[in-house]
Amino acid sequence: MRNDISNLLTFIGKDSIWRERLHDVVAEHLMPALTEFEINDDDMSDILGEPWPGVLWGCGFEDFLGRHYGKDNIVDLYLKRRGWNETSPNRDYFTALRDTPVSLYEITNVKPGASMVLKDLLGGREAITVVEKSATQSLNKWDKIVVRVIADGDQHIISGALLAFSPDAVEILFDGLRHTLGLDESAVIALSKEQLHKCAPIFTSAWLFDTLPRAMYPQQQTFLNSDGDEVMFHDLRFQLAPRVLQKDIRERLKDIKNLIPDGARYWNWVAPIRKRTTNEAEGLMLDTQIDGKTILGTLELKGKALLIGVNSSNRAAKIEALVTKATGDLLKTPLTTIRTVEQMMEEEHPDDYEEDDLPPEIAQQIAHEYMDNHYRETLDTPVPALGNKTPRKAVKSAAGRAQVVEWLKQIENRSAKRDDSTIGEYDFGWMWQELGLQRDP
Repeated sequence: MRNDISNLLTFIGKDSIWRERLHDVVAEHLMPALTEFEINDDDMSDILGEPWPGVLWGCGFEDFLGRHYGKDNIVDLYLKRRGWNETSPNRDYFTALRDTPVSLYEITNVKPGASMVLKDLLGGREAITVVEKSATQSLNKWDKIVVRVIADGDQHIISGALLAFSPDAVEILFDGLRHTLGLDESAVIALSKEQLHKCAPIFTSAWLFDTLPRAMYPQQQTFLNSDGDEVMFHDLRFQLAPRVLQKDIRERLKDIKNLIPDGARYWNWVAPIRKRTTNEAEGLMLDTQIDGKTILGTLELKGKALLIGVNSSNRAAKIEALVTKATGDLLKTPLTTIRTVEQMMEEEHPDDYEEDDLPPEIAQQIAHEYMDNHYRETLDTPVPALGNKTPRKAVKSAAGRAQVVEWLKQIENRSAKRDDSTIGEYDFGWMWQELGLQRDP
């Protein structure tokens, strides 16, 4: 079997010295995080689930194959004593693992089920095409991964231990490398082959310091409206006072600014679209727009009641005050029902609609038009990741251009990971072009 390590593991397991050395190297990769979060190996396995315990052990194992103890190295010893019993591809693979350090790579192109192009972000190597089937099924362009890239004849492959790094994990890694190497915060990190070999445990630790707390303390998705308020649906029901007619209420509602009639009994409560200046990446924005305005809520006269729907407590308080002032004693004190986003989703019934009511191509067109409008607005909105500068202003400096490139990569990468294909297939190329940036290396 190609790249079969079973005989090598058996060889190590029969020698107490080498077995203990392997255990110690794996511990170097895991113990900083286990100690920090006060958990043990079994806890980690339960928290992360499969396949991560095996992958993390593999990170330590691959590092161990490159370690030298004086003049001794386990790969050299094994091939000397048992190499005759291994296939030529296996001998070459063990030797390559021994000599190849781990590094951080950025995926600049991916062909699912076939190959991917990797850019070495630490070792200074040129972009290289890697033949890979399984991993490319779940990886996307601009993903960052930690792995060993191994020469295999006239092509390249990756080792078995692969860790996908989030932007936060990358920052933790860079901080760890700067601390270990005594570099300033602004220093560009470029490591030699020897340095990469010595720093291997830092890569695993960085991944764990990012992944473990998110797995232990998962955060729920935050939904915001354009005012920056957390979305909480409020339904207000104003009962009409005795002998009050709908026409009486309609006449009074004319005094409220920003109420746009949509028929005889329905109004949209609107406001000019505001440029968001808060952490837009921290929450998913839920708001509807119409004719260049944001819909803050809806009002409907139905029977002997005025029904109002808004998506935050602040908006509920504002519209209640406006309506009460305009209508006086024509309406009774409202009854209010409050629901979370999750409760709203649970209340939806599949029988209320048919999936085929909206053709996929129309759904995609609507989604892409929304994203066009959203991101065109974002180009002129201060972004926290860019030092609260707008993307258009940030690209005017060299440092800002680098930040914008990373920002674009992140939003494009996040979009590609969405299960919804209408969003996952969105083309961000126009944003790169409009900002005057090179999208592909």
